[in-house]
Amino acid sequence: MFGPDKCGSTNKVHFILKHKNPKTGEYVEHHLKYPPSVPSDKLTHVYTAILKPDNELQILIDGEEKKKANFLSAEDFEPALIPPKTIPDSDDKKPEDWDERAKIPDPKAVKPDDWDEDAPMEIEDEEAVKPEGWLDDEPGEIDDPEASKPEDWDDEEDGEWEAPKIDNPKCETAPGCGEWKRPTKRNPAYKGKWQVPLIDNPDYKGIWKPQQIPNPEYFEINQPDFEPIAAIGIEIWTMEDGILFDNILISNDEKVAESYRKTTWKPKFEVEKEKQKVEEAASGSSDGSSGLQKKVFDVLYKIADIPFVESYKLKILDVIEKAEKKPNLTIGILISITVVLFTLFIRILFGGKKPEVSVTETKSEEAAESSDNKRSTSEEDENGKEDVPAAAATRKRSTRRET
Repeated sequence: MFGPDKCGSTNKVHFILKHKNPKTGEYVEHHLKYPPSVPSDKLTHVYTAILKPDNELQILIDGEEKKKANFLSAEDFEPALIPPKTIPDSDDKKPEDWDERAKIPDPKAVKPDDWDEDAPMEIEDEEAVKPEGWLDDEPGEIDDPEASKPEDWDDEEDGEWEAPKIDNPKCETAPGCGEWKRPTKRNPAYKGKWQVPLIDNPDYKGIWKPQQIPNPEYFEINQPDFEPIAAIGIEIWTMEDGILFDNILISNDEKVAESYRKTTWKPKFEVEKEKQKVEEAASGSSDGSSGLQKKVFDVLYKIADIPFVESYKLKILDVIEKAEKKPNLTIGILISITVVLFTLFIRILFGGKKPEVSVTETKSEEAAESSDNKRSTSEEDENGKEDVPAAAATRKRSTRRET
C-alpha cells in the first residue's frame, strides 16, 4: 500500500509491503518507519515510490525526495523483512531464587535517636515583629457603600440581600489589616520521615531474560520476493467531499514517471498556486503574515519528519494542526516545539550512529507514482492512491478505522 493518510493525529505517507515468508508461507505486513508527512495545503500533490535494484526505496512528494529506505534494513521497516535469527524461549522460566533487585534496604541501619519524624516542616518566626501602622481592627474588605438593594429583589425568594464587598480603602496605605499573625519559616529541626538507606544487593543477578533459541521462521534473502502487481485498489475514508485523484502510473522506468509528472501534474500545480495567490489577495490575507505562517508550518512539518524526533512526532503534529486552526497560536507552538527539539538535541549528544546495513544488488526496478488533488482539509485520507509492490493488491485495514 502506498499513499497519503491524514486522520486525526495521523499524518504520513504510507508505504506498506506484504511479503511472503518462504518458511511459513504466511504473508506479513511490513510498515515503513518514519514516513514523511502529507503537505499541509490544499493544492494538488503527486506521490512517487521508487523501488530500485539495490533494494533501495525512495519516497518523493512533488518530485522531491522525502524518504530513503532499504527493504532489508531492520531500521527502516517494522517488522523487519528478515526475521531475527533467535527468539526468546517461551518455555524458559525465571528461577525462583533469581534476585533482580540491584539495591536493598540496609538491614544494619537504625534510625538515629535524635531523628524527630513529627517535627513540622515550618514553624512560626519568633523574631518577626508586627509592622508599625498595622490596622488590627480594620477588615480587609467592607460592604460597598454605593451598592443598593435591587428594586425587584424578593427576600422570600432570593434570600436576605447582602451588599457586595470591596477592598477596604484604609488598608491601601497601611501595611496590613485584620489580625496580625507571625509568618512561618522553615524548621531547622525538620527531617521528615526516616527512610532505611539502600545498599548494593550481594545476591543481585541482573534482570532475568529467557534464553534465546533458533527462530523457526528465520530466512535469508538477497532481495524481497516481489510478486506481480495484478490490480490497484483505491481506499478512501473521509467525512468531507472535494477529494480528487487521478493519473495512477506503474512503470519500470523512472524517467517515464518523471516525464509524466512534469507534463500532467506540474502545469496543474502552477495554475492552482496562482489561483491561490489571487484568492488570498482578494480576501485581504496576502499581507505577508499568512504567507509567513504558511512557511512556518511547512518548516514544522519537515521537522516532524526527522527520524530522531519520531517519539515526539504525534505530539508535534497535533500542536501544528491546532495552530493551523488558530493562527494566533503560531508563536506559542514554535516555542513548544523549540523546547522539544532542544531536549532531543541534549539527548542526541550522548547518542551514536547506528551501523549501516549492507545490501546486495537485485535485478528489478519499479517506479510507482500517484497524484491527488486536495480540495479540503479533511481529517481523513486526503488522497486515496495505492501502489501494491507485493502480492496483495488490496487489503482490509481495521487500524485506520480505529484512529
